[in-house]
Amino acid sequence: MPDVQDRLQEQPEQSIVLGLPVHLLSSYRDWLLDRVRLRQATHVVTLNAEMAIQAEQNLELAQIIRSAELVIPDGAGVVLYLQLWAGRQIARCPGIELAEALLQQAAALPHHSVFFYGSAPGTAQAAAEQLQQQIPGLQIVGVQHGFLSAEEQPAFQARLQQLQPQIILVGLGVPRQEFWIAENRHLCPNAVWIGVGGSFDIWAGTKDRAPAWLRNNSLEWTYRLYQEPWRWRRMLALPKFVWRSWLYQTAKR
Repeated sequence: MPDVQDRLQEQPEQSIVLGLPVHLLSSYRDWLLDRVRLRQATHVVTLNAEMAIQAEQNLELAQIIRSAELVIPDGAGVVLYLQLWAGRQIARCPGIELAEALLQQAAALPHHSVFFYGSAPGTAQAAAEQLQQQIPGLQIVGVQHGFLSAEEQPAFQARLQQLQPQIILVGLGVPRQEFWIAENRHLCPNAVWIGVGGSFDIWAGTKDRAPAWLRNNSLEWTYRLYQEPWRWRRMLALPKFVWRSWLYQTAKR
């Protein structure tokens, strides 16, 4: 069986969704855990249809996604695209589940540290407390809400640089969290950075995830729309993603 170094020397296979990479691994968790053990810089992007459409219109976001060490198929639209157009039978990898699995495994490491940044005041702290109860030994060394002013950012950045956590979860929403990670990852050059969207709210208990039967049938987006009707404009990215996928593939032929 290959050791950690051997596994990491093998670059993840990748496929392309609307010009963006998606990495294909049998275990995203194990690959990331190896990166944590060896303190290898890693930016994880959780790609879904909405982000892919935003990247078509925002070249800076597209470049950040292409530069990330790991891009996972977070959204059902991305998985369907790979099945229909690339012939890849892969499973969806929700970012929240990957982050939880990574934290569970990291808690068993002799030396590890985690930082939460994002969401409303109090939410990241509540999420940290809940996860520490559920995962014995999890070392969360700091939390920070996502409503800092520009004047408050330098002090926060200095704190993060001093702590040097190994795993940094950033919940600022797309694309703000991707931009922030790209701009600040130099502060902790040996860390794994993951954009986790609204995961802190779910861990804190202020919001619920969709029931399993909706998630398993690629309908989690309907539950989000039910919880937050104002998201309907953002949901327009889904039919646009389908249309752009057809045009993209037609143009390749």
